[in-house]
Amino acid sequence: MGYDIERFVGYVNEGLLCSICRDVLEDPLQAPCEHAFCTTCIHGWLVHHSNCPEDRQALDASVLHPLYRYMKNDLNRLQLHCKNREHGCDMVCSLESIDRHERECEYSQISCSNAGCPVQVERRNLEGHLALCEYRSRECPNGCGYTILSAEDTQHNCVAELRTELELLRSEMICRVEEAKHEMESRLDSQRRHMVQKESMLQNEIEELKRCRNHVNSNTTIIRTGVV
Repeated sequence: MGYDIERFVGYVNEGLLCSICRDVLEDPLQAPCEHAFCTTCIHGWLVHHSNCPEDRQALDASVLHPLYRYMKNDLNRLQLHCKNREHGCDMVCSLESIDRHERECEYSQISCSNAGCPVQVERRNLEGHLALCEYRSRECPNGCGYTILSAEDTQHNCVAELRTELELLRSEMICRVEEAKHEMESRLDSQRRHMVQKESMLQNEIEELKRCRNHVNSNTTIIRTGVV
């Protein structure tokens, strides 16, 4: 759909109107027959038709092209009212700059930035709304350090909240101690197995040394006997 022609100041050339919606061209494309359309309008039309809606000549999306430069320049120079005119904005901009203005317009309706708040307010009133929004968050005025929503003020209990926090911290500490205990036991078990293996190896070495010594002593006795 194009820009509502009622928003424009002064005369709008017929050639700058969409041949389908009859409003001022938005994101325009042009056919080889030189008829122009809003991109959304012509693509929607070609889903069910294969011709130009103006002169019925054969038409395919692949042959559509941007507006001629002179037409694009004429389109961009058109003057129109901000879409928030009914809310109080009296700004008149060129079509080329209207989108930028409307993104920043103080009369635009925007959503409250507080999570869960469904309210939409004018940009210029957002700060005042945020100060009173029932979904705004703030620290507990009693100094317990908790962040609470205004809607929860009457239900907030510092003692109960702190008790819950202490229980959570206690549970977390117990879990950490258990994890440290299991890790230490695992390390000690690993060291124990290592020591047992080391002891076994040393025992084998001692036994080997004993056998070697006995062998040497046996050979020495034989040699002495032979000498005698």
